[in-house]
Amino acid sequence: QVQLVESGGGLVQPGGSLRLSCAASGFPLDYYDIGWFRQAPGREREGVSCISIIGDRTRYADSAKGRFTISRDNAKNTVYLQMNSLKPEDTAVYYCAAGAHRVYCSNNVVDYGNWGQGTQVTVSS
Repeated sequence: QVQLVESGGGLVQPGGSLRLSCAASGFPLDYYDIGWFRQAPGREREGVSCISIIGDRTRYADSAKGRFTISRDNAKNTVYLQMNSLKPEDTAVYYCAAGAHRVYCSNNVVDYGNWGQGTQVTVSS
């Protein structure tokens, strides 16, 4: 069974950090670009960051630049999103997804399939 499972979400105060994990089972992640997305209540799902197959290319949304870092460990079949300096506006359900490899990975929802179930991130004092 092909499955992506996100973990690491939770409640954190503004300025705090969280590390999200995206673990794959049933297929090798190293055949795919991986994207992190988020969806806040009442808003469309948006791309946060993506990483290419061997991790040599990454892309970040403007809201994530300088605060978030995406990485992957293909030996562990896992992709990570380190989130620092979190803000209340980062509150959302965070999803990872696998997409076909591109020269530069995409932050567009339509370019991805095999979505995980999501993990809630809440930034609040």
